Amino acid sequence: MTPYDVREPKRLVLKIGSSTLTTSASSIDREYLDMLAAQLACLRERGWQIAIVSSGAIACGLGKLGMSTRPSDIPSLQAAASVGQSELVLAWAKALEPFGMVTSTVLLTRRDTSDRNAYLHARDTFERLLTMGVVPIVNENDTVSVEQIRFGDNDTLAALVACLVDASLLVIASDIDGLYDANPAEVPAARLIPEVTQIDKAIIDVAGGAGSAAGSGGMQTKVRAARIMMAAGTPLAIVHGKAERAIVDTVEGKCPGTVFVASSTPHSITPKKLWIALGDSSHGALVVDDGAKDALVRRGSSLLAVGVCEVRGRFDEGDIIDVEDAAGVIIARGRAEASSDVIELACGKTSEELAANRLIGDLATKPIVHRDECMVFE
Repeated sequence: MTPYDVREPKRLVLKIGSSTLTTSASSIDREYLDMLAAQLACLRERGWQIAIVSSGAIACGLGKLGMSTRPSDIPSLQAAASVGQSELVLAWAKALEPFGMVTSTVLLTRRDTSDRNAYLHARDTFERLLTMGVVPIVNENDTVSVEQIRFGDNDTLAALVACLVDASLLVIASDIDGLYDANPAEVPAARLIPEVTQIDKAIIDVAGGAGSAAGSGGMQTKVRAARIMMAAGTPLAIVHGKAERAIVDTVEGKCPGTVFVASSTPHSITPKKLWIALGDSSHGALVVDDGAKDALVRRGSSLLAVGVCEVRGRFDEGDIIDVEDAAGVIIARGRAEASSDVIELACGKTSEELAANRLIGDLATKPIVHRDECMVFE
């Protein structure tokens, strides 16, 4: 019996990392693609609609350009992505075509969720492709997205796509079996964590960094994606992509890796909140007390200045910031309604003291982060 709340239509978003899809920094593993295609065909026969978020454009481009190692300069990476994207999509098309599956190309940037019209058009395009039986091959538009090449990851993009298509399940096929309680490369006795129901400080602490020459993501980005999915009510699984039947077994509820269990009361993720959660990097953080945390998480309230204990980093009004509890766990992300300098002046003051201050009196009642522009992760 599957542990997932499989909604109709059954929709799977599968993310494949560069290190799983390639045999080196510049060579795609076509034998693996064929094996994966057979698994996806099996799921299609069971009524699953599938979207694939695929890394590997840069690796394919390097191979086509005769470059054996990944360059460090941005223009070369963008050029490789431009050359390699067509090679990547062609490889997927050749692997899926024998099973009667038609593919398409969808290139996105995080900006595509910041505008409501663009978001709705992207959602409608995915909806039509999936209902027509097409398998979209999705990737970040690395040719123009400098930030994504330098810092980005397709784990975040996969979470975005899963929200766009209202996926039943998101599977991240990686080069590691799942989330361990310690780094298995350094601690031989490290144990696989089969299920995560809450992303607390302990889970965040065991997440590692990027490790392969072909890719740019790591366990930290996967945990961040899982945090979004859990809040949205969609389970996320991390599996070793080259394990036999890993994808089919996961869909059947026999996940060989780690499953992040979705919230039983999912948050409503509007286009604005999706962009806040995924579309921009954090410019700073606010540490809040237990009362403010309860108001945010349990009551869905806005964050007021009286609940802020500490300001971290420098940010301006309108910037995206994290909200942390006393243990340092990020519980929410939202848009700041005041600059870090102004909020620092308000820290530690009561509502009465704020109201009596002519410089910051409006913070006695004005939210620091409004609930309509805040994504809560718990």
